[in-house]
Amino acid sequence: MSDKLKNLLVRTASGAVLLAIVAGASLSIYSYALLLFAIMVIGLVEFYKMARHNGSKPQFITGIATGIILFIGLALPAIGVQNKSFEGIEILMAMTIISISLVIPICMVIELFKVSQTPMSNIATTILGIVYVTLPLSLMMYIPLFLGGNTWQPWYFLFYLFIVWANDVFAYLVGITMGKHRLCERISPKKSWEGFFGGIIGAIGVGALGAYFLDGRYEIWIGLAAIIAITGVLGDLVESMFKREAGIKDSGNIMPGHGGVLDRFDALLISAPFAFIFLLFL
Repeated sequence: MSDKLKNLLVRTASGAVLLAIVAGASLSIYSYALLLFAIMVIGLVEFYKMARHNGSKPQFITGIATGIILFIGLALPAIGVQNKSFEGIEILMAMTIISISLVIPICMVIELFKVSQTPMSNIATTILGIVYVTLPLSLMMYIPLFLGGNTWQPWYFLFYLFIVWANDVFAYLVGITMGKHRLCERISPKKSWEGFFGGIIGAIGVGALGAYFLDGRYEIWIGLAAIIAITGVLGDLVESMFKREAGIKDSGNIMPGHGGVLDRFDALLISAPFAFIFLLFL
């Protein structure tokens, strides 16, 4: 068996397992929250390890502990809204804001007692991990609820992922068949403008299908698909930029053939805040 065929089989099997996990997590908002929580913790670890390749020494414990507090603080109100039984959301949100506000001075104080030549870089990468990984995944708790009218319905989450995947698939297919003009050669030499627009068209098509099957508003689903497609590509480029600076090929090896969690969910990390704002105002 050739190495290419073996790698294809490994990627296929790994992708099937991932799809099964995601489909299982969509059954309830609780399993969905657990999935996002696991992605968040593993993603933070991968990001901080990546930062170490650059010579920084991020504060693992401080960053991960703050990430857990932030995620729980934002996830519980989402679960409460869905159950229509949660009280004290304002207090919990205030506690979350206070916790995040304190992490910056805490990081600074910790650096006073560490023997490090890169205190500014250490503090910056610790906080960046929280902003880059934890915050978007926390906001993902709300996106399916916005689409489903504050009730958990698995298909709203799954169609959101279908849009993300359609963008990837169509961008790849159009890119390898028609791609001639490089999108961002310095960061990702294989991406093309043709693939970029092909991904947008594919995502919008799936967004329209989502509106049709879920009896939703076409302008919302198509607008959401366009936002996901555009910002998702930027998410891919941002993670590629981080990996290029760190001098590594993958963020991790937790998924054979696919790399790490950040490699698989990089599009969500940049697209989620934009999608959240878009749906919040609509």
